[in-house]
Amino acid sequence: MIEDGIRQSIVDELALIEKSEQVTIFYACESGSRAWGFESKDSDYDVRFLYLHPVDWYLTILDKPDVIERPMKGDLDVSGWDIRKALELFRKSNPPLLEWLQSPIVYRQNTAIMDQFRALLPEYYSPIACLHHYLHMAQGNFRKYLKDEEVWVKKYFYVLRPVLACRWIERDLGVVPIAFQKLVDGTVDDKGLKSAITDLMARKRQGVELDRGPRIPAISGFIDAELQRIESLNQVRPALTSDPRRLDELFREALKTAWG
Repeated sequence: MIEDGIRQSIVDELALIEKSEQVTIFYACESGSRAWGFESKDSDYDVRFLYLHPVDWYLTILDKPDVIERPMKGDLDVSGWDIRKALELFRKSNPPLLEWLQSPIVYRQNTAIMDQFRALLPEYYSPIACLHHYLHMAQGNFRKYLKDEEVWVKKYFYVLRPVLACRWIERDLGVVPIAFQKLVDGTVDDKGLKSAITDLMARKRQGVELDRGPRIPAISGFIDAELQRIESLNQVRPALTSDPRRLDELFREALKTAWG
């Protein structure tokens, strides 16, 4: 849950961005650990949003910025993507964007526009593209934080989550969920491993210092084996389509919805 005061600060910040940038924000949500479900008391608020400029802004031969970012304000991290960037990444089945669309914490939403996004998701979702993304993420975080005998304990989540996402994709369970517990329930069959993960989540939520420490055998052994196994997967399908025409239609409809 987001406290009312924090939520109001986020809503106010979004309104300021709309006014200063002359855009309309049609979707804003929480991403990161608070959306994943394993935040600690001092976790940042990672707010991500999608926006539209007025129609005339797009009628030019010039390239224009397609990202809005704001400097950190305390523990508030806010940034967003223009709809054209979002739609092109949607066409490529970009996992962070797909996660945003599922966030349980939504600060702003134009239902008419977002219903169109979500309705097209089954067609543009590419299991193979998402698998490569999550595997690359897991490998990078493993090399950085978990390969030695003494590890960054809190970083287990940043390897576990993409590894479990790969297992979810392998089992053909649909779009990878943003909720970490749903990933665990859908992909972890071993009771000992599930118990170790549950214990680690409880420690993080309680604010226990999870800095450098010895490996957790059950989790490290699982990660070591899975990274090697997932590298050899070759039975994962591509998206049903990458045709941009439906997304062009969505873009035009969104402009009409937002600006009339």
